[in-house]
Amino acid sequence: MPDHKTIPLRSEIPEAYTWNTADLYPTDDAWHTDAQLLRTQIDTLGSYAGRLGSGADTLYDYVTLEQEAGERLSKLLDYAQRKSDEDTRVDTYQAMVGKAMSLYVDFLRATAFETPEVLSIPEEQLEAFYAQKPELTLYRRYFHNIQRRRSHTLSDAEERLLAAAGDMAQAPDDIFSKLTDADLTFPPAVDSQGVQHPLSNASYTLLMASEDRALRKSAFEGLYASYGGMKNTLAATLSSQVKQLQFFATARKYPSALSASLDANHVPESVYHTLIRTVRANLDKMHRYVRLRRKLLGVDELHMYDVYAPMVSGGVTAFPYDQAKETVYQAMAPLGEEYQSILREALDHRWIDVYENVGKRSGGYMSGAMVHPYILLNYQDDLDSMFTLAHELGHAVHSYRSNRDQPTVYRDYVIFVAEVASTCNETLLMEHLLARTSDKRSRAFLINHFLEQFKSTLYRQTMFAEFELRMGELAAQGETLTADLLCREYKALNEAYFGPDMVSDDAIALEWSRIPHFYYNYYAFQYATGYSAAIALSRRILSGGPQAVEDYLHFLSGGCSQDPIDLLKGAGVDMTSPQPIQSALDLFDQLLDEMESLMEA
Repeated sequence: MPDHKTIPLRSEIPEAYTWNTADLYPTDDAWHTDAQLLRTQIDTLGSYAGRLGSGADTLYDYVTLEQEAGERLSKLLDYAQRKSDEDTRVDTYQAMVGKAMSLYVDFLRATAFETPEVLSIPEEQLEAFYAQKPELTLYRRYFHNIQRRRSHTLSDAEERLLAAAGDMAQAPDDIFSKLTDADLTFPPAVDSQGVQHPLSNASYTLLMASEDRALRKSAFEGLYASYGGMKNTLAATLSSQVKQLQFFATARKYPSALSASLDANHVPESVYHTLIRTVRANLDKMHRYVRLRRKLLGVDELHMYDVYAPMVSGGVTAFPYDQAKETVYQAMAPLGEEYQSILREALDHRWIDVYENVGKRSGGYMSGAMVHPYILLNYQDDLDSMFTLAHELGHAVHSYRSNRDQPTVYRDYVIFVAEVASTCNETLLMEHLLARTSDKRSRAFLINHFLEQFKSTLYRQTMFAEFELRMGELAAQGETLTADLLCREYKALNEAYFGPDMVSDDAIALEWSRIPHFYYNYYAFQYATGYSAAIALSRRILSGGPQAVEDYLHFLSGGCSQDPIDLLKGAGVDMTSPQPIQSALDLFDQLLDEMESLMEA
């Protein structure tokens, strides 16, 4: 296993700690063969243009072929992207990602006629088709959702044009990823003893959690000096992302990019604004947290490079991966044996790529491939990494159950609910650890981490959401999103959220330049809403008995078979109300009370 003193090459990572892409395709040649088959399917799909309303059999044959081709496309994308993410410098897999993306665009172009043609089929004719071919009723909800977006659907020719523009729409994210993961380099961080530490996007979080303040400051300044040197390029990249979202929203006759994004997932815009409004009304709690942090760290001034340092010491700080995976497994016992059996399969059969290596994509994620989910980590043997493991396994079980229990057309859950299962796992892990900890110092250490989850997920992600909202508003007003404007807007938000007891260092104004989620189309707010829902669900699971668990597992199997708001209501949480957000913020306040009490004892 890596010693974390140097970043190893991919070839130096033991196989047991890498994911098994052979479960997707045994060889690159097999991938290319399947890509050719998809090309044939895409051509066949295009031949249905103008015929969908001609009969029930034709409509059924088309939509079943489309679903089959869509699964094949997802598999091709999964393999190419997983191989590319292992080492982003390898040209072979970059080229395969490019080919898969081209197939994706061709697939969209070939099927662009579908929506306008389905819209042209009268409702009574669809009902007759269902009666003539009962198998077609499987797609009733699918067709209903197409009909629901009638006012935002264009003509056949216009839909084809938008589909053809899909490849260009991916460019900002692709450029950002290659620039920050493959090309951007950082100076080593230097600790108080003069020892140098490798600095990367992945190691930055670990360095910022060090108790050595000189090391934290060096890492902070070194990272943002590198990003600052590319700020104009990164501003242009982010501006392009905002513009492409605005273009597609305008083309589809939405009032804003936010409206277009939320409508795609059947989420009311009011949910987004309720989140920001509720969190804004509770910034006093965040400011209280900042004051407590400054007091416990014993510093005259609290700087942004002090934000991730542990407020207490003396707890267990090292969590090797093999220990962490067993702890996470045990923590999920309240969810039942079947849930744990899926975890065991993931942990023991190479669903997970564990450690950082040179060129590997930074961060962590889960991809819900049909063969089984894949999880990318850059594990660092610390508490944060163990919680990341729990988080991504939550995604994995959600995807596994939805893939298993839903037909292809309803397997993919929308992003609004994507962070619920992952964060529920994190909360159950925390409850598991706290229930087994009575020592005051160790308990304070864990509560410190719980407070960090609230700060990083509920407050910070809401701040990101507000920044995204502001970017969209400024772009819609005709403002050019220059580096200086983005820095000014971001720093103002940072000052508002962290309050007067935090020194908002000038470098923090550049933080927007390194946040990948700003390329995910109003994604960040769902971490905050998901966290609020997860807090409510975890407490219901722990106190509500078998019915609460059954309701939650039903939610995990739901895919997109219902609107996300309704799926969550079925599990026991109403996200159209500010109540789950306020309840989570009230818990944050209670944890601050306990932290103060423990540290004064």
